[in-house]
Amino acid sequence: MAASVRDNKDRSRFELDVGSEMAFANYRLAPSAVIITHTETPRALRGRGIASELIKGALEIIRRDGRKVIAGCGFVVDYLDRHPEDADLRA
Repeated sequence: MAASVRDNKDRSRFELDVGSEMAFANYRLAPSAVIITHTETPRALRGRGIASELIKGALEIIRRDGRKVIAGCGFVVDYLDRHPEDADLRA
């Protein structure tokens, strides 16, 4: 799995700790898909590929769980466009 991304089901978000900071991606569940609605990276971590690592790990969790993804935020749309290997996950 990419880095140490975890699914915080209580807060409906995927999380990635980087030192004392945390990047996260909020989501909502649909019947057979995960709708990622917002991706947030602390300002100090931006430009280092942290959000990409977060989404890579989130997609691995989604794949493992047998679900599809609906990109509800621009970053995830762009990520999926840049990573055709994950096209099978698009709902």
